[in-house]
Amino acid sequence: MMDLFPTAKLIVAAFTSAYRKHLALRGRWHFVGVAAIALSLWPNPILAGDPFRSSSPKPIGNSTEAAFKALFKEGNYKETAERYLPEAESKEPNEPMVYALKASLAYTDWQGDNKNKALLESLKTYAAKTRETAAKLKPTDPLRGNLYIAAGHALEAAAIVGENGTVKGAPQALSKLQEVYRELDAAEKINPNDPELNLLKGWMDLLIAVNLPFTDPQQAIERLEKAAPPYLAYRGMAVGYRDLKQYDKALQYVDIALRNTPDNPELQYLKAQILVGLDQNREAKEYFQNALTKSAQLPKDLVAQVVREQCRNQVSIDRKERNCSAMRNQVKQMDGKWGPIASQLPNLD
Repeated sequence: MMDLFPTAKLIVAAFTSAYRKHLALRGRWHFVGVAAIALSLWPNPILAGDPFRSSSPKPIGNSTEAAFKALFKEGNYKETAERYLPEAESKEPNEPMVYALKASLAYTDWQGDNKNKALLESLKTYAAKTRETAAKLKPTDPLRGNLYIAAGHALEAAAIVGENGTVKGAPQALSKLQEVYRELDAAEKINPNDPELNLLKGWMDLLIAVNLPFTDPQQAIERLEKAAPPYLAYRGMAVGYRDLKQYDKALQYVDIALRNTPDNPELQYLKAQILVGLDQNREAKEYFQNALTKSAQLPKDLVAQVVREQCRNQVSIDRKERNCSAMRNQVKQMDGKWGPIASQLPNLD
């Protein structure tokens, strides 16, 4: 599954490698998995523009809000990239979250074509613009300014690791990530209960806990319980418990998320994965199918991944031999960067 924050695994992998290489290090290790300013809408009476705060909302623009809704309520990457984010960038150029989302999508594109240096340069450009725009916001909104400066540094760290590899890139990126936590600590001093801050740090801490030894996910889960919008908080808990192989708990949280955003194909896919983990393959089949009904709005590489896992799940059900890797590759070789329409997907029969 493509995780909510698509650069997260790259960064965590780098610092897992560094951690194992330097076990003798003392002091505080700082890690972050981020394009973590990827957010959503929650169908509560939160004021327009701010998907996090039910009181004292921040002036986040309506165009940016529309991009959030398309990406994380509807799971529509294509509309977000081609329509909503360009509009938000044009109408609300002073909102750093716009550039963090554009950097996240640039990273997603680069994952699908990692020899394309222009895509990596796009990630670098929008990562820097996230940080620079946040610095301009800081005098009037220090909490969000600090938060998005941190996001910009983290995205730049992801670009370093992507360009240089996990082992070679880790030392340089680690110095960047010290800046990340300096800014996050400053934001937390302003308001430790801020839901946007807790969403970001909860996801980060959870990624660390499930990827590194000697870390406890409970603190991250407790932080997510104070985060908003709740849809993303519950999704984070489901992902964390999935990665910890605590599938019963993962199922509990993904069901809560699905009750509020039932049409999100990534959530359908997440539930399918969790059901496979529970050996409920027949039940998982429905959710793989649901996810792929909206294949044309998802990145092609994600669709290819879902197709392969759907195929393997079907093999577990009927024990018929299939070349699931070939089905995945068939999708990957199709034209364009978006998934094909559902009728063009490989046939399982």
